[in-house]
Amino acid sequence: MSRMSSYVVLARKYRPRRFAEMVGQEHVVQALTNALTQGRLHHAYLFTGTRGIGKTTVSRILAKSLNCTGPDGTGGITAEPCGVCQACTEIDADRYIDYVEMDAASNGGKDEIRDLIERAAYKPGVGRFKVFMIDEAHQLSKDAFNALLKTLEEPPEYLKFVLATTDPDKVLPTVLSRCLQFNLRPMAPATVREHLARVLEAEQIPAETGALRLLSRAARGSMRDGLSLTDQAIAYGGGRLAEDVVRTMLGSVDRSHAAALVEALARRDAVAVLATVDALRAAGLSAEATLEELAQLLQQMAIEQAVPGALDDAEPETEVARALAPLLAPDETQLLYGMVVHGRAELALMSDEHGALTMVLLRFLAFPPAGSVPAPPPQAQRAAAPLRAPAPPALAVVPARVAVPRPETAVVAAVAVAAEPVAPPFEPAPPRVVEAAVPAFAAAAPSTALADRWQATVQALIESGTVAALVRELAWQAGLVAIDAATTPPTWRLAVAREPLRNPALADKLALALAAQLGEPVQLALQPGQPDDTPAQRDAADRAWRQAAAEALIEADPVVRELLGQFKTARLVPGSIRPV
Repeated sequence: MSRMSSYVVLARKYRPRRFAEMVGQEHVVQALTNALTQGRLHHAYLFTGTRGIGKTTVSRILAKSLNCTGPDGTGGITAEPCGVCQACTEIDADRYIDYVEMDAASNGGKDEIRDLIERAAYKPGVGRFKVFMIDEAHQLSKDAFNALLKTLEEPPEYLKFVLATTDPDKVLPTVLSRCLQFNLRPMAPATVREHLARVLEAEQIPAETGALRLLSRAARGSMRDGLSLTDQAIAYGGGRLAEDVVRTMLGSVDRSHAAALVEALARRDAVAVLATVDALRAAGLSAEATLEELAQLLQQMAIEQAVPGALDDAEPETEVARALAPLLAPDETQLLYGMVVHGRAELALMSDEHGALTMVLLRFLAFPPAGSVPAPPPQAQRAAAPLRAPAPPALAVVPARVAVPRPETAVVAAVAVAAEPVAPPFEPAPPRVVEAAVPAFAAAAPSTALADRWQATVQALIESGTVAALVRELAWQAGLVAIDAATTPPTWRLAVAREPLRNPALADKLALALAAQLGEPVQLALQPGQPDDTPAQRDAADRAWRQAAAEALIEADPVVRELLGQFKTARLVPGSIRPV
């Protein structure tokens, strides 16, 4: 029982007691150290910043610096308090009579401030200075602020004020102008992670790197929160810090789920998006954690797109972000990031947060992929009408289905017609034939034996499920330019336009898949350049041919021609023709 009662939580046990022990606030430490060394002391200090980043801690160290007498009792004001004199030990133990901390959140009224001012009239009992620290100062009432102003502006020479707040905008400007202000910054995850590693090493508690990475992110810039979460994780994991245990405790989403969503969204694969969300629901992973992990992944992708190679190679998640970066155009990455960040606020608006997550993700699919031309709205067809022209009659949508020469292809279209026929009858022009509709797609680069072989090989790899994700993307975007049989094993030379896909790790995986498909080992050589013939280009040309064929056949359909002839305002609805 005595052992349990003597335990000190990590956040208190490892609270800095000297400026040199402060982590992540070097700009504040340097300014205060210089001021103390040169004797340029202000009468009031204001420390601002989010919770758990050291506002109270730096206040206590400042109080020790002002009152430290050194180990022999003869020291003066110093930037390096000794830690052993009466002032240092009693301030650390919260029992120094000349250092007063007041929480304005619960004691922010006028009466409490008047009591504090009355105590300020008396000189220090044992120390060199009286130091009054008011925490969460923005919660002082207006009357309390006004009562404090006079003393704050002209305090006795033995009195120092320290104010701390998480919301400086709520502090009266008249108070701000009387204080020397320091803004303590939220700490970077790397800074928190390094400090947690040192603490755990001192505690002789083993920790996996992935566990520390999760804890440092969950701290959200607060070292105190990071240490508190570490305490919780130690208890949760029975004294060990394993990545899977910490992930379960925090409810964090594995990067693989976020990567799967990015891949599916890049392919505009709504089926895969829904399947991944269902898997997240089944695994009990929260929608909010999913969006947070997605945002972090997209941020890294955007950095890689803007400055290739800028990501930290030591981070295990860098490889995933670099591999995914080429799947989205930079503007698409920014668009998706904005939707993900703002989508977090929408989760609380629905009882089913995974349903809300689905809507956030599907919103991205409503935007056309980069390079495509969205169909103009029907209103654009009437843009040239006179301003006072009567409204057009109601439209009826008449579906028409027509077969095209390919047996696996059908066509869906819609014809908008006026509610009333007009006279004289419209004489339709002769319909286009399919051959005349698609001459542009027949004029592509001539097929070669190498290109045909690569097309067949890649198609077989995809159908067998041997390649997936970025390895499949590499095969899809590459063009086979040569096969060097003189090497052992034979070397297949591929032209790849996108630099991120020319990744040795992806090439090795694709070579293994090819070896399994061909029954013999091969090696790949990736070279920069725009290939003339790739499976992706062939697929795009095929889809374009099918689209043109569908449009031509719809225009030639007798039912469509009859509708166009009967109704003057009848027209084919733009964008409604789709080969299916």
